[in-house]
Amino acid sequence: MNKKILVPLAFAASMAFCAALSNAAEPADSYPQRPIVIVVPFGAGGSADVYARYLGEQLQKQFGQSVVVENKPGAGGVIGTAAVARAQPDGYTLLVMSNTQTVNETLLKDKPYDLMKDFEPVAPINEASLVLVGKKGLDVSSVQELIALEKKKPGELNYASSGIGTPYHIAGALFGSMAGTDAQHVPYKSSGQARTGVAAGEVDYMFDAIATMQAFVNDGRVKALATTGKKRSPVFPDIPTVSEAGLPGYEANIWLGLLAPKGTPPGIVAKLNQAVSAIANNPAVQQQWAKDGVAPMAMTPQAFREYLQQDIARLRKIALDANMVQH
Repeated sequence: MNKKILVPLAFAASMAFCAALSNAAEPADSYPQRPIVIVVPFGAGGSADVYARYLGEQLQKQFGQSVVVENKPGAGGVIGTAAVARAQPDGYTLLVMSNTQTVNETLLKDKPYDLMKDFEPVAPINEASLVLVGKKGLDVSSVQELIALEKKKPGELNYASSGIGTPYHIAGALFGSMAGTDAQHVPYKSSGQARTGVAAGEVDYMFDAIATMQAFVNDGRVKALATTGKKRSPVFPDIPTVSEAGLPGYEANIWLGLLAPKGTPPGIVAKLNQAVSAIANNPAVQQQWAKDGVAPMAMTPQAFREYLQQDIARLRKIALDANMVQH
């Protein structure tokens, strides 16, 4: 090679290396400089979609940059989750997840990603208990009556969910496991479709997020039988918990969190964590979410990582006990 060419090539390589070091050293100082995309791996209208959009609005105010929410549903959340796992780890593509992703670590062995290896935990968002509702024509008015009917007609009743492995499916499977009943699981493509299916009488009952089912209960389109928390929901104070109404110890919930692709700079992860935590700790937000029975969550990235690991283990036990997966 001509020696005259070596000098500029070496100089260019050196400059590129220095630029890379500079970018790596100060990514959080100027982040974000362009729109952020938040991927929701579920259909429109569900809790993840609703709160992803709220989160996007709040982050946009904090950062002064556009935040776009994209729904990429399919395969129990795998399609959207895998898309984010493949994205550039630069903080501009994020994932809103739920406990669907943590139970999928047990249910789906062949998915194209590993939750704890391919993502950086950023921050939790919020959590909520669910509400058990039945179609208007279902001839029961309590948890005990539902259990009795299912035992009288094994395999004849069914319950809806927004897909295999979703919190609504987990809640239904856990209910059947603890009650010793056998109901058919009917997975819809989205929680909105499942909700409409129960209201239309296509399926017998459903566990759903209180925030998204509240209007259906208040309008009388479905009948509320119980909520799934340790204590009664402030949204439905007159409705008992499943535990006090017939299944002692029963508890189910839905929680949401924010992830980034593996390799996202720690400074950017920390900046996002601080922003999301500021939203969760905002008294006005807490008051607004309380009306929907939703409690904000706030943790450091490391604490959230530990929370994810614990939830994977917890849901693995539930999935195995409820025969959601082969032992």
